[in-house]
Amino acid sequence: MWILASAALLIALAALVFAVLALRRLSLTRRASSAEALPQDVYGLRQEVAALRAEARDALRHLAVVRYDAFGDMGGHLSWSVALLDDSGHGVVLTSIHGRSDSRTYAKSISAWSCEQQLSPEEQEAIEHARP
Repeated sequence: MWILASAALLIALAALVFAVLALRRLSLTRRASSAEALPQDVYGLRQEVAALRAEARDALRHLAVVRYDAFGDMGGHLSWSVALLDDSGHGVVLTSIHGRSDSRTYAKSISAWSCEQQLSPEEQEAIEHARP
């Protein structure tokens, strides 16, 4: 009986050795294939990041708001100017002037951090605060 048990033990040990060797080969194969695929993945990710950065340059991401009293007899800073600009300084300045009986809103196009039209001090301040 003990001979049969010894034989079963030897067969189990041999199976264990073969299983460990098979796992090592499989592990080495997986490492080699993932190491070869890694540069392609990194290259693809770099392309995606570059594309996202190019898109973000044109986004109106620089914003500044200046609130003020347009008239001396008014209070509460109800008038405002807001600058919405991209990385190159292209965008728009919106201004709303609040008076006692009416409000007026103006839009001025901004190109390369400057404007062809004359800017009010508040509009210029909004552009300067929006500049990174």
